[in-house]
Amino acid sequence: MEKSLAVVIAVCVVAYAYFRSAQNTDGRSTEFPSKLAESYDYIIVGAGSSGSVVASRLTEDPGNDVVLLEAGGSDETNPNVYKPGAVAMLTNTEEDWAYYTVSQKHACQAMKQQRSFWPRGRVLGGSSSLNWMAYVRGNRHDYDSWAEEGCEGWSYKDVLPYFIKSEDIQIDEFKQSEYRGKGGHLPVTQPYTTPMQKFYLDAGKDLGYNTIDCNGEDQIGFCWMQSTIKGGERWSSYRSFIKPHLDRSNLHVMPNTFTTKVIIKDNRAIGVECIKNGKKFQVFAKKEVILSAGAINSPQLLMLSGIGPRKHLQELGITLLADLPVGENLQDHIFIPMAYRINTTGPLTFDKLTSTLTTKEYEHFRTGPLSATTLEAMAFVYKDFNKKKDSGVNSDIQLLTYNFHSLTPPLRNVLHLNYKEEVKDTIYTETEQIKTTMLFPTLLHPKSRGTIRLRSRDPFDYPDIDPRYLEHPDDLKTVIAGIRFVEKLVGTKTMKSIGMDVNNPSPLYKLCSQYDFRTDKFWECYARHFTLTVYHPTSTCRMGSKDDPSAVVDPQLRVKGISGLRVADASVMRNVPAGNTNAPTIMVGEKAADLIRYG
Repeated sequence: MEKSLAVVIAVCVVAYAYFRSAQNTDGRSTEFPSKLAESYDYIIVGAGSSGSVVASRLTEDPGNDVVLLEAGGSDETNPNVYKPGAVAMLTNTEEDWAYYTVSQKHACQAMKQQRSFWPRGRVLGGSSSLNWMAYVRGNRHDYDSWAEEGCEGWSYKDVLPYFIKSEDIQIDEFKQSEYRGKGGHLPVTQPYTTPMQKFYLDAGKDLGYNTIDCNGEDQIGFCWMQSTIKGGERWSSYRSFIKPHLDRSNLHVMPNTFTTKVIIKDNRAIGVECIKNGKKFQVFAKKEVILSAGAINSPQLLMLSGIGPRKHLQELGITLLADLPVGENLQDHIFIPMAYRINTTGPLTFDKLTSTLTTKEYEHFRTGPLSATTLEAMAFVYKDFNKKKDSGVNSDIQLLTYNFHSLTPPLRNVLHLNYKEEVKDTIYTETEQIKTTMLFPTLLHPKSRGTIRLRSRDPFDYPDIDPRYLEHPDDLKTVIAGIRFVEKLVGTKTMKSIGMDVNNPSPLYKLCSQYDFRTDKFWECYARHFTLTVYHPTSTCRMGSKDDPSAVVDPQLRVKGISGLRVADASVMRNVPAGNTNAPTIMVGEKAADLIRYG
């Protein structure tokens, strides 16, 4: 009898352990369906920033049966996904597509083969599970210009309600703002882990700029970083919009499902081909197929399916179904790293970030350096540095602050930036006793336009990515204007008070020592060497009016010439917005869901 009771108890313990292991951090089951059904009302490809939103909103209607296909796996497998301070450890992992661009003719000279490394999320949550969690909506003039160029219904007044709908603002001073949302799925907070934020804001005041809400009425000025972090953890689009609703009977989430093609019959998308568990399947859509696979994978899928530039598809032997400029108009933000020594202990160091004390503090309290990223403040300015409140034109430069001493030898193989070994030998030389902080002037509206092109008809072959960084001469002029703005900031009384000196070069600058330091020629050389992506590719399935030859989708996000097929992700953006792109991509998902549900 006692033996039988012991067996029963043991079974119960094992069952309970299994049940707990199948729970996510929000207490809901993360067991996914093992098999795909033959058909669903809607097929959504990509569980990232936009796809998760579309799936969540469509399944609010119990009459819609939705499957969400994701090539990557669970967001819970790698503990660093939820740990904000470990964000740099997520690149080049199983959760990352780990793309590289083709060699750049005018940029990336510090990189191996002059190729930029492009991390992209291959995991539930997509790139919102890998990004640096900055919440930035962009400038009102971004969206007004989209509408003026033929994207009817996408002006700032049209899209603002969708930003507000998503958001659950956690910052007390903004809770009464008419520009901010309360009670939405996406938490937005103001993390604080070092004292450096206040120095940057005070330096901005020294230059005559106001401290503002960069997601409020006016974007020009300095602001605290706003992040999709809550309780010391990352809140991706998947975690925010899908996990709370996994118990919906009409929501089917299928990770580790690689979509290879859209099935098109008589100019209508009727389903997709995909591979799961090593087997090939066809899944059919009763209503629509929605591609939310991102600015690289969505155009790749369209071209593999016969939708793209006629000449390119013909060269690969792909039957042309719709001659559209898929993969054209690629835009991406770039920033330039500028390092300065300081005499304060404010910036985070590698030793502190990886210390036992930091680890234990995070494990027990979800506080400390691992509870946030080191992006702590930012600014948006015009290239002529005028400070007028909303002067009627878009911002030109974003300044990001990175409060981390990142020039020490231990980081040589941690930060994956594809630097040449001889470049690493030059820059990773300083000890922990020397403190530096980094400022990143960012080019917000590049005039250079790149492409995504298929390498072959094999869906497993990565496409050729060519952003053509700094190809347009005006881009370099604006980058140098951004560098000059950083110099002005470093020269303020506030920055000098913590030891910053605009004339004290860091090891980064040695690669252009053939030029006089701080001359335009020097900064041109430096920008062409250290051209870093901000991970914001957009516009490769560009939106436009029906008769716009540069457009792939119409303002309802329908692929031109093919019924039953939409694209809803960063690839549809008319032009890249002024700021980090995660929040605008979520907005696209919100608006797409309404377009699908209500027309």
